[in-house]
Amino acid sequence: MSQTSTAATPDAPPPDPATPPARKGMQGHPWLTLLAVAFGVMMVALDGTVVGIANPAISKDLDASLADLQWVTNGYLLALAVCLIPAGKLGDRYGHKTIFLIGAAGFAATSLLIAFSQSVSMLIAFRVLQGVFGALLQPTALGLLRNSFPGNKLNMAIGIWGAAISTATAAGPIVGGLLVEHVSWQSVFYINVPIGVLTLVVGIWALANSRVAGASNRIDYLGVVLLSVAMFCLVWGVIKSGEKGWGSAYTLGFMAAAAILLAVFALWQTRAAEPLMPMGMFRNRSFSIGIVLMIFMAFAMFGAMFFITFYLQGVNGLSPTETGVRMLPMSVVMMIGSPIGGLAITKLGPRIPIIAGLALSATAMALLARLGEDASFGATMLPFVLLGFGLSPIMVGATDIIVGNASLELSGVASGIQQAAMQVGGALGTAVLGAVVAAKVSSVLPDRWPAAAGDYASMPHGQREGIEGSVAQGFPPLRPDLLGGRQLDGPATEAVRHASATTFLDGMQLAFTIAAITMAVGIVLALFVRQGEKREGAVAVHV
Repeated sequence: MSQTSTAATPDAPPPDPATPPARKGMQGHPWLTLLAVAFGVMMVALDGTVVGIANPAISKDLDASLADLQWVTNGYLLALAVCLIPAGKLGDRYGHKTIFLIGAAGFAATSLLIAFSQSVSMLIAFRVLQGVFGALLQPTALGLLRNSFPGNKLNMAIGIWGAAISTATAAGPIVGGLLVEHVSWQSVFYINVPIGVLTLVVGIWALANSRVAGASNRIDYLGVVLLSVAMFCLVWGVIKSGEKGWGSAYTLGFMAAAAILLAVFALWQTRAAEPLMPMGMFRNRSFSIGIVLMIFMAFAMFGAMFFITFYLQGVNGLSPTETGVRMLPMSVVMMIGSPIGGLAITKLGPRIPIIAGLALSATAMALLARLGEDASFGATMLPFVLLGFGLSPIMVGATDIIVGNASLELSGVASGIQQAAMQVGGALGTAVLGAVVAAKVSSVLPDRWPAAAGDYASMPHGQREGIEGSVAQGFPPLRPDLLGGRQLDGPATEAVRHASATTFLDGMQLAFTIAAITMAVGIVLALFVRQGEKREGAVAVHV
């Protein structure tokens, strides 16, 4: 296939920042590119929402424990964390369109395989594979936007990109709830297939398979291996910390291995002829702070929101559809807030909108920490609305200062770093806050267990683990197999329900409090960020 290049030279005038890179025919038009990218990210966002709604049904149908359900999320996050940055480099090397379309096709196909899963182990395995394809899809989506839009319109494009994610998030709880309640949990994964086909059709027609002049034709394979193994050790250690304990030799060993490998990787990047991740990127203060803010945002959002569906269905007793309706205000507000956040960042710079978003999110988390056993729609609506308005400018602003402060030839790598930061933060949040809730349940439940349901202290260790696992998911342990074959009468049943609900709430409230503190710490960091430069010094190469 022929290849043309129009790279900037020292003698040539700098490109007009209002003019995107040259394109071939109608391909690569920025707004058509945005449409194709929006379909792709909507598929991923929809999948993330419906998995949360489907978790209780998956738990019942496949007899999945809390740890299993965490793996449904964490297995996906682990694959993403390992593959995102190399995937961004592949996009820079082979063309963002090619890698994006491979990711979209693979994501839709693995969604179908997940729907056919007959065991929780099979489901987790396909979720891991889905994470690999998601890693190909996500950074190349941002790379396509970065390469297609001029600097003065990139914030708007990122805002609309965020709105597409929020639209899918808004639809997910309702669609997912209806499907889980009236069809099956498997059906929530089928909906990715038509969206994936639509993404492929629009993408094949609309996207330019362009890489940037100056992007390396070589892959730093040693760097890929070092970074991938380091990310695996980091995320694996975090995930297993809930089971092994944070102070265990197992967890500390993986954390130490991750630190050593990251140090070796950083040293190698200063010496490699064609580094995977040039260390000079991190000398930009805003770039580095943006990564930390993305980790904080994902930590709070993924970690705290993991328990919301358990709270609404287990403690409040809502159906999956009712749960989706209850969460709808947050999703709708995010759909509105993302383009508003992009516009505000264009007018004011990222600092003020990000700080405002962090403050609103911290307030929302603090309000969620005060929820009681019988919270009404009104009690949850205010924190959900605040959280929706809060998360939007954080997401858009952090993305802007990461991608916007990277040079165009490193757009794929920067996008991969942005996505990797989100996934590492999500894995940390799910593992850390999951461990917090589990530990709180283990410490509180023995004192609250009603005598009418049996002597808790004399129960076998395995039985107590099963009871605590059910309570940590928000559901009262009323099944006979959890109670040693006993069938409780009415008063004993109500006593177990109350003890389980109040115990779960103690754990959930502590998790939300930690999430609120994380957002508050982010405000201090956000004081030092600045607008992305969005340099246009490199010109696209069409392949």
